[in-house]
Amino acid sequence: MTCIRTDEGWVYLAGVMDLYSRKIVGWSMADHMRTDLIDDALTMAITRRKPRAGLLHHSDRGCQYASGAYRRLLDAHGIVVSMSRRGNCYDNAAKESFFGTLKRECVYLTHFHTRAEAYAELFNYIEVFYNRQRRHSSIGYVSPETFEAALN
Repeated sequence: MTCIRTDEGWVYLAGVMDLYSRKIVGWSMADHMRTDLIDDALTMAITRRKPRAGLLHHSDRGCQYASGAYRRLLDAHGIVVSMSRRGNCYDNAAKESFFGTLKRECVYLTHFHTRAEAYAELFNYIEVFYNRQRRHSSIGYVSPETFEAALN
């Protein structure tokens, strides 16, 4: 989860990344950091990917990710929980890298007057640019969509 400033106040973005392809497969934005924010991102990812039981889901140790509601959602889909080690930021390096890239390439270059403006711009960045056009060194300098298409 990361936060983005707007003139209306903070907006919080949660995302689910497929570590193999670096694609953001689920995401959600809200004006709060409650568990339903990350529930919505995970639900989008599950709807899009339809994972089989046994999928490994990794997160940091935030209270939202440890909540009963979130754990029940994972359990309902047979998803195995993995959490970062206490105080080890390297466990989430790929996701933190995404948030850093998002901020450098989009957020810090834009002044958001409203949360709706932030939502529209972040939708465009994630769904149009990041997943479909932005090249990633970790997957052979192609976009996540191109990388996944080559697997099929």
